[in-house]
Amino acid sequence: MAQSGIDFDGPSGARTAPFVPQPERTAGQPPPLAANGGLSFAAFDRDGDAGTAAAVEAALAQIAEGRGRDLVQRLDNAPPGPVETAWGTGFRRYAECLAYIRQQGIEAPEGGVALPLRYTVNNQPSYSVVSSNALWRDPARAVDAELLREEERQEVRRCLYFPQVLRDARRLGEYYPGLSPFSSESMDRLGIALAHCESRCTNFYDAHEVERVFYAEMERLLLDFFPGATDALVYNHDVFDKQYQGPVKEDQDNKDPGVNRAYANLVHNDLNDNSGRVRCHELLTRNLRNFGREQRYTEAQARAKMARRFLSVNLAKPMEAVRQNPFVLCAWPSFADQPYINNYRIYDDRVGETTRFTYRPEHEWYWLPEQQPHEVSMLKCYDSVTDGSVSRWSFHTACIDPTAPPDAPCRRNVVVRSFVFF
Repeated sequence: MAQSGIDFDGPSGARTAPFVPQPERTAGQPPPLAANGGLSFAAFDRDGDAGTAAAVEAALAQIAEGRGRDLVQRLDNAPPGPVETAWGTGFRRYAECLAYIRQQGIEAPEGGVALPLRYTVNNQPSYSVVSSNALWRDPARAVDAELLREEERQEVRRCLYFPQVLRDARRLGEYYPGLSPFSSESMDRLGIALAHCESRCTNFYDAHEVERVFYAEMERLLLDFFPGATDALVYNHDVFDKQYQGPVKEDQDNKDPGVNRAYANLVHNDLNDNSGRVRCHELLTRNLRNFGREQRYTEAQARAKMARRFLSVNLAKPMEAVRQNPFVLCAWPSFADQPYINNYRIYDDRVGETTRFTYRPEHEWYWLPEQQPHEVSMLKCYDSVTDGSVSRWSFHTACIDPTAPPDAPCRRNVVVRSFVFF
């Protein structure tokens, strides 16, 4: 159910109530580490700002509390070498963690690899004010801007590398007998799956060709992949290429995401209990930041569509065989009982919620060694089913493969984001 308040202009110019989903915990899952007891910032809307002012205030208040600053100081003052945490032995540098893995003789099964993965050790929510937010250009808020900018720099220092083992996702049936990674059952049980695609898209750097050709291919793939699916909407994409030399800046008005020269080298998920529903509602009723097919549902139509099961899936397809910086996925059963940590992304007109997770040695990680252009890795970012019968999400990260040759090219791939409706 949604709570009432003031939100965006409707067709007649009248204000409508903001969409505020009630927190939806998965059966058996503890509460998240989040502001407002897990309630969406949209509940604190002021004159249609979607709670963005309240989110900035919460970010500044948390900075003033000083817990994050104290954590950085403790990490800085710790002796050189391993850092003992509540979750296990971590390391400030990749090379230190890799040396520990080799010293301890940590081995991987055939097709796998043991390597460092980067997790947060900040056991409280985090905030990020996006670059397009008007706060950065407001002279009257220069002091706030500097505090927030420094906080983001400090947040990077609240992460450590931990040893993990990646299994080959192509061999998933060896770990779950009878389960094919190329099945919706794999997505339901583990939150991860694989698919096959021979794309007709010739230039993934041309955002309009990607939208015209690749979006349609991925929507057909999703409808074929999930029995009972009635609609699939691919709504945006990202291109990752560290060596790219052309223009990289995002152009929302022209439906061009630009090119990412950096990889998300931190364990995270793109959505959570709140943002899965909020993002879907934004797309259906407001067509907000949608690069795909235009959506213009009424409130009643959106409520009816979202009353049935829907889920969010990210699909990642390489442009060439992946040699370095692979994209790796974690299986739901290994963290289903673990609280997530909210990360709030503050825009001018919305507050997005992503999630981070602390380390567990039993996290069950998968990769596709030298993933080929026809191999699509799929991960669930959200599922509206909360009774524990299916996975709610996966989490993922990029990483550095220590077995790759020193001159191995970095990953070049395209990632699309979608919703699937039943």
